[in-house]
Amino acid sequence: MAKKTEMMEMTIPLLPLRGLLVYPSMVLHLDVGRDKSVQALEKAMVNDHIIFLVTQKEVGVNEPDIEDMYEVGTIAKVKQMLKLPNGTIRVLVEGLYRGRIVEYTNEDEYFEVNIEQIEEESTNDVEEEALMRALLNQFEQYIKLSKKISAETFASVSDIDEPGRMADLIASHLSLKIKEKQEILETTNVQERIESLITIINNEKEVLGLEKKISKRVKRSMERTQKEYYLREQMKAIQKELGDKDGKAGEVAELKKMIEDKGMPKRVEEAALKELDRFEKIPNTSAESSVIRNYIDWILALPWSEETTDRLNIQNAQKVLDEDHYGLETVKERVLEYLAVQKLTNSLKGPILCLAGPPGVGKTSLARSIARSLERNFVRASLGGVRDEAEIRGHRRTYVGAMPGRIIQGMKNAGTINPVFLLDEIDKMSNDFRGDPSAAMLEVLDPEQNGTYSDHYIEESYDLSKVMFIATANNISTIPGPLLDRMEVITIAGYTEVEKVHIARDHLLPKQVKEHGLEKGKIQIRDEALLKLIREYTREAGVRNLERQIAKLCRKAAKVIVSEERKRVIYTDKNLEEYLGKPRFRYGQAEIVDQVGAATGLAYTSAGGDTLSIEVSIYPGKGKLILTGKLGDVMKESAQAAFSYIRSRAEELEIDPEFVEKNDIHIHVPEGAVPKDGPSAGITIATALISSLTNRPVRKEVGMTGEITLRGRVLPIGGLKEKSLSAHRAGLTEIIIPKDNEKDIEDIPESVREGLNFIPVSHLDEVLRHALAGEKNESN
Repeated sequence: MAKKTEMMEMTIPLLPLRGLLVYPSMVLHLDVGRDKSVQALEKAMVNDHIIFLVTQKEVGVNEPDIEDMYEVGTIAKVKQMLKLPNGTIRVLVEGLYRGRIVEYTNEDEYFEVNIEQIEEESTNDVEEEALMRALLNQFEQYIKLSKKISAETFASVSDIDEPGRMADLIASHLSLKIKEKQEILETTNVQERIESLITIINNEKEVLGLEKKISKRVKRSMERTQKEYYLREQMKAIQKELGDKDGKAGEVAELKKMIEDKGMPKRVEEAALKELDRFEKIPNTSAESSVIRNYIDWILALPWSEETTDRLNIQNAQKVLDEDHYGLETVKERVLEYLAVQKLTNSLKGPILCLAGPPGVGKTSLARSIARSLERNFVRASLGGVRDEAEIRGHRRTYVGAMPGRIIQGMKNAGTINPVFLLDEIDKMSNDFRGDPSAAMLEVLDPEQNGTYSDHYIEESYDLSKVMFIATANNISTIPGPLLDRMEVITIAGYTEVEKVHIARDHLLPKQVKEHGLEKGKIQIRDEALLKLIREYTREAGVRNLERQIAKLCRKAAKVIVSEERKRVIYTDKNLEEYLGKPRFRYGQAEIVDQVGAATGLAYTSAGGDTLSIEVSIYPGKGKLILTGKLGDVMKESAQAAFSYIRSRAEELEIDPEFVEKNDIHIHVPEGAVPKDGPSAGITIATALISSLTNRPVRKEVGMTGEITLRGRVLPIGGLKEKSLSAHRAGLTEIIIPKDNEKDIEDIPESVREGLNFIPVSHLDEVLRHALAGEKNESN
């Protein structure tokens, strides 16, 4: 245990110290100039040269009071005193012991205090020895890092055997705050004092290590800056020799002139000039410099006031549209209406048209023709597969590699503020965790909002109100409701055979002849050959496959002309098979003979209208209903509804009421790999079921479409025009349609209406009267 000796009391003068602390066994010079301090020194010289040295709490206090000084200080001996010419006294003092003020006995002329001597608590055991060695080791490492303390100082410290004295001497050489030095002075337990010093030195070592790293970093930075300055000066000299006297200043001046001459709105011009000012101040080596330069380049590349003048000539527009496309009267009429209103008002906002229809009907090429008829620039943006909102609105400039969205990119490519802007495949946009691009399109396609369109990259609002947006879609059911609401949908159902012959003869054949390097008159495809090509080698709503087949015939003709040196190749319906092989499709999809349990339905798919054969087979079983052909849930429900209707009216339909208990029923829709869904196959399934159960055949020339209820009512359907075209292609002559769809017959091309007999019905009984063959049907 530590042994504590009795404390000795004495009354001696006090000398307050500013920014300085003296430890026992420490010898140093002091300069004394304050009156009270001088008198205290003189008093000490009279009384055995003993004085009490105590440190002030605040350095800035000139005339300290009792509260301004610490209680613990050092009893010292004045070894030498010298008066300097300026009136200051320089004294040499030696610290003797620690002491604590008991009371102040004089405060007037000088401070005199009654103090008690503090004896150190020491054990002199092995642990204390270990602490001394650890302290010496830490002090040695500190000296190596600091380089402010000489090696001789460490040598003198190493020779000390007393742990308390060693600790005081080391503390006197450390760069510590007065408060920390005072805490060490007040620590009487030697072990605690050494441990505190070890902790302090450890912290100081970390600070010195960081200082060293920072110093190296600053040095490297300064070297790099100096190097850059030197290279920049060299570059200026080179530019001067090459004739570029201004360097970056010349580039900035050129950009400023371009911004001022661009004719952009005032707010955009101010923003661009502000960014240009930043660009001028930032060094070229900075990454931010290239970001700002790219932004300014985009601002300058965008059209802000450039505009083409619309050719408001209705007759010329009609001529251009007719030259490029045969048919499509509804779309042409809408464009001509727009031109007429524009001519009258000269201030119509750009319409938002959506051309909806199956692939290959000419939606994209029609948009090009509209641009040509208006003499506007044309730009196209494909939206198929876009699932990131940033692709529409752009990325913020804080991202690496940021750039504007598809809309702003398209406007840059267009070069004018009033182009025809085609948004291709708008129904094929998707969404995921990166956002919903269709929601971003809402502002683009709203004439009330797109005058101040906001792109994340450009940041300034951009005017899209003069743009004529045209969207294309195969299936409008996949377009979100709010987006669809902003567009005027024009449906392009498909082409009749007559229209396809005209298109092939007047558009596709001349185009392919030119592309294959054939001279005019070298190839001829007669109308009957075109008709056979359409009926037996293609089966589509549009004309894309038809164009491929014509291209194939052109290649065959090119080979014959080159190899056989024939001057001309003529294709007829007789020799077509020789060049194209066996027909791929049977003309028409109608059944060859009336069949029991097989009815022809009409379907509306994303590829246009199509015929759908529905077959029913009944065999002994336990009333199981089997549905095959990759049917969707709605179509399965239609089959269940038809089945329930037949069971409820079995006796009236002359069907055995117990047919369910004795038989299994299998309903199959061929082409099982193709998904099928929708309610419009209801009456077709019911007709095929009743035909199979009554053993009465369905008339081969009849097609049908309509939704059925459990009461046998026939509800209206959609896509009648497309379904009628498919029925016409399939060779059907009669179509059973819901009564409520009678009004849609007017939309069907006249050439199709002439070849089809439309039979409106409101109940399944009427369907059966027209669809089923046999004695009963004939008697009715």
